Amino acid sequence: MSLHAQLSQEAEARLQSQKRNSVITSVMIALLIMALVILILLFILLPNLIIKSPTIVAYQAGAPEEENMEQKEVNPQIQRKPSAPSSSMAKVIASSTPSPTAVPVPETEAQPNLDFGSGDDFGQGWGNGGDGGGGGFGNIPATMRKRCSPEDRLQRLKENGGNEKCEEAVVKALQYFKDTQAGDGSWGGGTKVAYTGLVLLAYLGHCETPLSVEFGVTVTGAITFLVDNCQKNKGRMASNLQDKHWCYSHAIAAYALAEAYTFCSQLSINLPNLKESVQSSVQWIIDNQNKSGGWEYSYDEAGDRGGDMSITAWQMQALKAGKHTGLEFRNMTRCIRDALKYCETCQAADGGFGYQGTRALGDGHSTLVGAGTLCFQQHKGAANSNARKGIKYIDKKSQFNYEAGPCNLYEHYYSSQAAINNGGKSWVQYNEMFRDQLLKAQNNDGSWPAPPQPGPAARNDSVYVTALATLMLEVYYRFLPGTAAGK
Repeated sequence: MSLHAQLSQEAEARLQSQKRNSVITSVMIALLIMALVILILLFILLPNLIIKSPTIVAYQAGAPEEENMEQKEVNPQIQRKPSAPSSSMAKVIASSTPSPTAVPVPETEAQPNLDFGSGDDFGQGWGNGGDGGGGGFGNIPATMRKRCSPEDRLQRLKENGGNEKCEEAVVKALQYFKDTQAGDGSWGGGTKVAYTGLVLLAYLGHCETPLSVEFGVTVTGAITFLVDNCQKNKGRMASNLQDKHWCYSHAIAAYALAEAYTFCSQLSINLPNLKESVQSSVQWIIDNQNKSGGWEYSYDEAGDRGGDMSITAWQMQALKAGKHTGLEFRNMTRCIRDALKYCETCQAADGGFGYQGTRALGDGHSTLVGAGTLCFQQHKGAANSNARKGIKYIDKKSQFNYEAGPCNLYEHYYSSQAAINNGGKSWVQYNEMFRDQLLKAQNNDGSWPAPPQPGPAARNDSVYVTALATLMLEVYYRFLPGTAAGK
């Protein structure tokens, strides 16, 4: 016999209600646990699902919008009016790739150029006359983006003490160069390589590349001419390798080609043998440094004269440009270290730099102060003590009078860069000294007349003078001032 307890209807209803509540609570707890698990998984996995690798665009103006930029082939064969391309241009730089091995230069006796006393020596036949917050190539990738937008360029002009007249003057000068370019892509007479290098730097300083609408053909012609010269001479660049002063031409051309390569590689522009020419020409500078740490006429490595500050400054600019190509060069670090030690031996107690040693020739004014200061800014930074000493000299003793003199454009080509790299009151003072005078002096055709100063007639060459003046007016956006980090 079994006994069964009979629940009342009321108790049974309560029991069923408790069961339903238990089920609902269990389901809710399960859902909450699942939601929590999902949130944890999303927190772990979501960044990998939605964040893509950033696309770094080093240059925007004139570039296609597609993410995968197709490589552009630029035809270096130049059709120019009224003159036709030379036979060397038509060859599309077909010379063989130069060997990285240094090629000996015919021995010539190197003697001091006593005309250099003014500090503006390019050698006989030439004419006298970063990383550190700038200093030439301290911020090349960033400044490419900055200076290639017309709007941004005008903004930086105004921010750094320039104005629209500066931009107008630069464009007029570039148009003048376009009108005076020879059929083979060069400028100048017996010093075509050096002049063409300077003019090419002026175009690149305004962000004109082989893709530029107005000046693309002109820029391509200049690059082609220099590359052709480099290929023919197995890594060396000069109009006359028998002239001991060819070290100036080579350094200027190597500087220009290195910056051109940086632009072209960013834009995926393929110019035949450009990379090889940069590699061999910059390596030549490294491999043929004088035992003093400086550089000598004819790239004499063992000569007791030891070179001079003027020759050395151009080599140092080319080395800085070479570093920013991203290419590999043997012994670059050691070479720069030894060169800066040499530059230290040329700086006087007052901050000026001598031609050889600390003594400034001529009237005693250090026309190489900007050159020496720029070397330290480029490779050690604007805060370097040698650079600061040089700036103090520029602050106290620089003079610029385009109409009556003194106005040594070779000196001020360097000093303008050094001053803006330093920034602050030094730059404000320097800018007030030179800007309006330089703008006022420009000819209607875009060129500049030579300012009055003693020296060889080659200083009066219109292409040379105009190139230096143009580069001075491009400092507002060509380099980032040392005080403008992050712009």
